[in-house]
Amino acid sequence: MRMGLAIDASCDLPQEFLQKHNIAVMPITVHIDDEVFLDNRNQVELHRFLDRNLGSRSHSAETEPCSIEEVQKLFLDKLVLEQDCVFCLTITATRSAINDHVIKASFAVLKNYREVRERNNITGPFLMRVIDTRSLFAGSGPAIVEATRLIDAGEAPAAIRERLTYIANNSYGYMLPRDLYYLRARAKKKGDRSVGLMSAVLGSALDIKPLLRGYRGETGPVGKVRGFEHGAETLFSYVAKRVHAGLLVPAVCVSYGGDLAELSKLPGYDGLRTACEECGVELMEAPMSITGMVNVGEGAVTLGFAAEEHVAEF
Repeated sequence: MRMGLAIDASCDLPQEFLQKHNIAVMPITVHIDDEVFLDNRNQVELHRFLDRNLGSRSHSAETEPCSIEEVQKLFLDKLVLEQDCVFCLTITATRSAINDHVIKASFAVLKNYREVRERNNITGPFLMRVIDTRSLFAGSGPAIVEATRLIDAGEAPAAIRERLTYIANNSYGYMLPRDLYYLRARAKKKGDRSVGLMSAVLGSALDIKPLLRGYRGETGPVGKVRGFEHGAETLFSYVAKRVHAGLLVPAVCVSYGGDLAELSKLPGYDGLRTACEECGVELMEAPMSITGMVNVGEGAVTLGFAAEEHVAEF
């Protein structure tokens, strides 16, 4: 059975990894004033966004996840011909409509795929399975990495789905923002009251940054740090300890909202890299998606790993 993967563009993984495993990307359209960006993890479009220096204007962006019709077209024009089973992994359904769109699209795909395959002399059934990673940005990465491992190992679709559901329920996605004013403005735009004005004012005045965590569909602060660089060191040191404690998937996924060369300059990053090397864990670096940057601001860091349930200690 030919098995493949499709992800939404806000799942942060390296382009080389996506190409190696032939992973289809469901795009997101981003509107900022009169400019339009197609967020499909294409590096050219990403650099166009960064080069425009949109800065504070980005918080007013409108994002449109891949529509039901676009998902249907991707599958019926391409994926049902290339694969016999496709796992669709999306960021948490509590933060994006893409998971709902894919589920609704799957009804039409499963109803119409047979005719499409028969026209192209392809026999046999087609399976489509939708997995909510229950995290976001780099936090969605571990489930996708595990999916590629299971497919390469020739596991059965039912076993893969069960394992991916387990990994999604045990995936931890962390985020360290640079600009609380931006984060509050974006939250207000989306009707999210999680970052209040007073918190933004006090936090910016005192250079206090929240450490945010996405876990099992819920997103919220789990700690506070003074200064972005100190926050980065605190986060990377914490994750290095989790690496030594043992992970469910031998990968740590990191994304940065800007030039990736800046990531390795942050305090504590060398220690995280060393911990991963010592434990045989792959450290996967990726630029943050355009969607991620308009939601949390440029210069932010997100990080994801999968581990047994534990208490965050910051």
